Amino acid sequence: MMALAHAKRRRSLASALPVEQPHLTDMIMKKTKHTHAAKAGAAAVEQDEVLANRLVKLGLEVRESDAYNELPDTLQKAQAELRKAIRKCLQQQREQALDEALERTFEEDVKAYRVLRENVEEMSGTILLRRDEGPDAEVNAFVVPLFVHTMGGLRSEQCFQDVEAFEQLRDSFKEGGLESRTASVVLVSHAYHLDEIERIGYCQLSQMVHEASDAMTRKKATAADAIAGSMRGWPPSDFAPDDSAMELRFLLGFALKTMDDPFYQVPEKEAAADRYFEARAERFRNWSQQATPLLRRCLVTDGHDVQIDFLYQDLFHGGKEAALRELEMLQLLSEVQQVLAAQAIAAEDARAIVGPMEAEDDEVLRISLHTAATEASIGTVDKPLSRTETVEGAITDIADGLAAVGVRDVHIAKRFDSEGAPTGVRAYSPR
Repeated sequence: MMALAHAKRRRSLASALPVEQPHLTDMIMKKTKHTHAAKAGAAAVEQDEVLANRLVKLGLEVRESDAYNELPDTLQKAQAELRKAIRKCLQQQREQALDEALERTFEEDVKAYRVLRENVEEMSGTILLRRDEGPDAEVNAFVVPLFVHTMGGLRSEQCFQDVEAFEQLRDSFKEGGLESRTASVVLVSHAYHLDEIERIGYCQLSQMVHEASDAMTRKKATAADAIAGSMRGWPPSDFAPDDSAMELRFLLGFALKTMDDPFYQVPEKEAAADRYFEARAERFRNWSQQATPLLRRCLVTDGHDVQIDFLYQDLFHGGKEAALRELEMLQLLSEVQQVLAAQAIAAEDARAIVGPMEAEDDEVLRISLHTAATEASIGTVDKPLSRTETVEGAITDIADGLAAVGVRDVHIAKRFDSEGAPTGVRAYSPR
């Protein structure tokens, strides 16, 4: 009876409310949904933090196990746990957890950061297919970065309108020896802008590889929402019709290959491995010449002149990093040439000193320019050191780049002090 009385009371209260009062119910329902969403968001943040903590811990464990030469089974177990945690993040779309773990690991131990990053990049861009019959296979994402030179820049509405040229371009990856004849290749009919490539996170890339795998292994057509979503469109162009434009673009593709395919087996002996990679590089050079006319047809429809400089085909993350380094180097050398031009100094009459320098808690590489004859200062150019570079490797690349634009007198400094003066200067010996 008590329950019935409460029910009658609720009905009588409801009947006493004004006609427009049902909006109060909507407000209550919205507030409830908002509360639930807030709780779900807080739970997701907490879960991301838990996963990030575990990734940091495991990354440090793998780094320490390897550093102290612990027993192989101990290191192998730590690596297996690390990869299991990464796989969970990729499957659950925990991009925030991966990013946070990488950031925190970098702050704690650079070598552990590299271990974690290498594993995250490998697992996001490659999937292993276990088969009951026949050899296991893998599917990976690759890119071919390229610099495109035009007058006025590329126009997105013209790109990849020639279906025949695109199909021949896709087939050329096998015919030109970039991929095995027995492999399957999917090429995306889009010239990716750097902004689009950089917005493809680890989790989205993993989804894209799975979608490509489905397309190559299933008879029925499957959805490819992640791949479609990666083509976000180019930013507006700032080039005038008579501007000489150089733009970085990427071809993005996926390859399905068996694990025992001899085409991909790198010889163990160093000399044989060198010959293997030299032959691969030669095939790429030949392919780039053959593919250029096809790619021109894919990039423009109005017949205006297009010049293409290919970088090397590589797995997604490696190719992206190589393209970024090349772009940064071109920008750096352009700044050097501007400094020399402002002082009316020819490159062959300049002397450059390259070395690391602390700048606002970050390390940069400084190029100090002088006249070769009087050693008078001309100016300086700084380059931030990326997380994937070593100081020695970056200095060598800069020195080689300076030599390529005509600066022959190059020296290496052990360090620039807080006043910008070089210390421990020695002559650079080209590789």
